[in-house]
Amino acid sequence: MQIHESSVTANGLKLGVLTCGDNGPLALCLHGFPDSAHTFRHLLPELADAGFRAVAPWLRGYDPSDIPSNGDFSINALATDTNALHEALNGDRDAVLIGHDWGAMTSYVAGALAPDRWRRLVTMAVPPPKTAAGAFLNYRQLKRSFYIFLFQTGLAPVVGMNDLAFIDGLWSDWSPGYDAGADLPEVKKALRNPDNLMAAIGYYRAMFDAQGTPSTTAHQQPTLYLHGDNDGAFGVEGVAGAEAELPAGSRVEIVSGTGHFLHLEKPADVNRLIVDWITTSS
Repeated sequence: MQIHESSVTANGLKLGVLTCGDNGPLALCLHGFPDSAHTFRHLLPELADAGFRAVAPWLRGYDPSDIPSNGDFSINALATDTNALHEALNGDRDAVLIGHDWGAMTSYVAGALAPDRWRRLVTMAVPPPKTAAGAFLNYRQLKRSFYIFLFQTGLAPVVGMNDLAFIDGLWSDWSPGYDAGADLPEVKKALRNPDNLMAAIGYYRAMFDAQGTPSTTAHQQPTLYLHGDNDGAFGVEGVAGAEAELPAGSRVEIVSGTGHFLHLEKPADVNRLIVDWITTSS
C-alpha cells in the first residue's frame, strides 16, 4: 500500500502526518529523537495490510509540524497532542498506539490519561517510567545519556553545526553497524531549521521543569515492549524490571542483533511482533 503525506489539526497545532490505509481501527505511530515520521515507512504498509488505518505524525516542533507558540514541550503536552489526534482522526476504542523513544514515553502517558481511547500499546527503546528512571543510577547509562545534559546548556546549538553531524554520530553510536542513509536526510529535513532543532531539544529541557513531570497514573493497556540487545542509547541491562512495571498481560521482547532503531534494523521481525500483538483481541 502507498504512504501519503498530509496534515491534521489537533490540540491547536497543524501536524504533518504520513498515512497508509483508509479503513479499520486507528494505529497511531509516534517517533522519537532525532527522528521523523519516516521512521515508520516499513511498518505503516504492514499495519494497513493488517486492517488498520496507520498514521505517523511529526511530533510538535518537527518540520513540517507547528512549533507551539507557548514553547511547551512537556511530556504532558505530547500526550495531549496524541489523544487529540485520536479525536481528530475519528479513532475509537479499538485504536492502538505505537511509540519509539520519545514516542514510547508519550504513549505511556497518553494511555494513562485516556484509557478508553487505546486498546493496546507497543513501545520501543525506552521502558516504562520507573524502570527508565532506575537505569539512570547506573554510571554506564549516565555516560550514554551525555547528550541530555549537554542539551541543558548553552552549548546545545552545537548539534546544528556541520550539517547536523552530531545527529550522524548519535545514530552511529545508538545503532552500531546500521546504514542510516535512507533515514538521516529525513531527520535532518525535520530539524535543519534552528527553530525546529531547538524545539526538539526543548523536549529534554522540559524534563527538568515542573511542567515536564508526567502523570503519576500508570497506563493499564496491555503493552508489548521491544528493545534491541545492542542499544547504544539505552542499555539493555536497564530494561530489567520493565515487565513487572507493565500492566497485566504485557510482554517484554529483546530483539537480538539490533540497536536503538530496532524497527529499522530488522523491520520484518519487528513488524511481525507488532502486528501479532495488536491483532490479538483483548
